[in-house]
Amino acid sequence: MRILLTNDDGIYAPGIRAMRKELQKIGDVTVVSPAGEQSAVGHSITLLTPLITQQVVDEEQKPIGWAVEGRPADCVKLALLELLKEPPDLIISGLNAGSNAGINVLYSGTVAAAVEGAFFQITSIAVSLVTNKPEAPNFPKAAGYALGVIEQLIRHPLSRGSLFNVNIPNVDRIPIQGVRVVRQNIAPYKEQYDRRVDPRGRTYFWTGPDFGCPDPHPDTDETALRDGYITVTPLHFNLTDAVMLEKMKDWEWTL
Repeated sequence: MRILLTNDDGIYAPGIRAMRKELQKIGDVTVVSPAGEQSAVGHSITLLTPLITQQVVDEEQKPIGWAVEGRPADCVKLALLELLKEPPDLIISGLNAGSNAGINVLYSGTVAAAVEGAFFQITSIAVSLVTNKPEAPNFPKAAGYALGVIEQLIRHPLSRGSLFNVNIPNVDRIPIQGVRVVRQNIAPYKEQYDRRVDPRGRTYFWTGPDFGCPDPHPDTDETALRDGYITVTPLHFNLTDAVMLEKMKDWEWTL
C-alpha cells in the first residue's frame, strides 16, 4: 500500500514522526508536509509566492519525502500532481497536536489536507490528539491507537474520495474507552481576546488560549472525546444546504 503522510504542524513535528513509524507497518510511506507550523490555516493555498521544496532524510540518511514552503493543502496538491511517481492508495494527515473536533474542523490545516486528498478521489483520514499544555503529548502511544482505527476503516469497502476525521483523547490523562462513530459538534465555542496597548499607545488584541465548547451537543465528537472515546466522523466537502435548496426551487425570481 502506498501512503501519503502530511500534517499542519510541520515535517519536523513529533506527531508526524510517530505516525510515520506506525504507518510503515502497513505500507510504503512518503511524507510531503509544510516546512514549518501551519496550524489553523484552514484550506488556504499559496498563489502569489513559489512553493519551494526540499527533500528530507531520516536518521539513517534515507529519504522520507519533501518539506514544502506552503500550506497543508499545497502539500497534497503538489504531492499528487508533481512529487509522487504514483498516486497513493491512502492519505493520512496527522498526527496533529491538539484535537480537531467540532467547529475546529473548519479552521484546521490538518483536516484541510485530508479534504484536499478527497478532492482527488483518494481515501483520506485526518488524525488528531487531544493535548493539555504544558504536558508533552504521548504521540507514540496515540499513533498506535490511530493505526488501529485506520486499519479498521480501510478494511471496509469505501467509495473513492472517502473522508474521515479521527480524534484521540489525551492517552496519558484518560483511559481509552473504545471507538465511537459520531457526528461533528456544531454548538458555539467560547472565544476571547486579550486587549493590550503597545509602547506607542496602539491597541492590539491577542487571541486567548481557551478555545473550547462549554455546552456541546450530545452524541457528538466533543462529548465522546470527553468520555474517553476515540471518535470517527465521516465528512464531506459539499457545503450545499440540501433542505434550503429544495425550498428555494419553489421561489419566484425576477430580473
